[in-house]
Amino acid sequence: MTTTASDTEDSGAHPRFAEALRELGLEGLEIRRFPDATRTAAEAAAAIGCELSQICKSLIFAADGVPVLVLMDGASRVDVELVRQELGADKVTRAKADVVRETTGYAIGGVPPFGHRNRTRVLADRSLLEHDVVWAAAGNPHAVFPMEPKDLVAHAGATVVDVRERTS
Repeated sequence: MTTTASDTEDSGAHPRFAEALRELGLEGLEIRRFPDATRTAAEAAAAIGCELSQICKSLIFAADGVPVLVLMDGASRVDVELVRQELGADKVTRAKADVVRETTGYAIGGVPPFGHRNRTRVLADRSLLEHDVVWAAAGNPHAVFPMEPKDLVAHAGATVVDVRERTS
C-alpha cells in the first residue's frame, strides 16, 4: 500500500513521525506500508524490491553514556571504533532497547532517521550518498519512505562521516 504522509490516519507512519513530516513541510512524502513487519534491513529491501544498501538503518549507540544516532546503509555494519574516534568518546556501545525507545520514541526495527522524541547528535555514513534514493523506517516496522540521501541527511541534521566497518 502506498500513501502520502498527509493521509496520517492510514499512512502507516507512526503519529510522532507524521507530525515531524508536517513540521518539516514533507506532508506529501510517500509512505509504503507492508502487512508484514520489516524489522531488518534485509526484510525491508525484499519488501520494497530494492538493493540492501538502499536501506537506511537508524541505529542508536551510547557514546560515554550519551545517545547518538548513526545512519548506515543496510548492507554495512557500523565500526564502533570509528564512531568512538569521530566523537572523541572514551567508550561507544550499542544502546539497549529501552534507551532506544526513551531517546527516539520508537522501538528498534522502526526508528526513523528524524522526528525523534529527544534531539541527539546524528552521524550519517557516506555510503548512503552513493544512491539516488534510500528507504528508511517511518516510525514502525510496517512502514517505510523513500528520500534522496542528501535530503535525508539534511532533515536528520546529520554530519557525513566514514564509520562503515571495512571488510578485509
